Amino acid sequence: MTDWIQRSFRLPAHRRGFHLITDAVLAQLPELPRCDTGLLHLFIRHSSASLTLNENADPTVRTDFESHFNQMVPEGAPYYRHTYEGPDDMPAHLKASLLGSSVSVPVGQGRLLLGTWQGIYLGEHRDQGGERQIVATLQGRFTD
Repeated sequence: MTDWIQRSFRLPAHRRGFHLITDAVLAQLPELPRCDTGLLHLFIRHSSASLTLNENADPTVRTDFESHFNQMVPEGAPYYRHTYEGPDDMPAHLKASLLGSSVSVPVGQGRLLLGTWQGIYLGEHRDQGGERQIVATLQGRFTD
């Protein structure tokens, strides 16, 4: 039987940068081990943070991500008009749009079917972003 499970949860505040949240997501989904075949969709309910999938082993990847996006989308560009929430706000919105607000991961035999070196990232693009809310929707065939 195909079922749907949906829940919202909060991630604690993270400093600006890219953070692996795979374990935090799994902790919110105790039903996952009973899902034979399915799909997990994650959506972040914020316009200045993002979700993405990438390398989960070498922490320098996360540092390089942050360095690259700061170079690509700099603070203080003279053409920004949306500046009243601080110099990091408009760049945070742009970075979130470039990376996206959701990821979908296939599920099989009770686990996320991520690649060997893949993990789920939170991109925190604000200096003081605060807690972030995630909506997780798991659809699949569950065992009893």
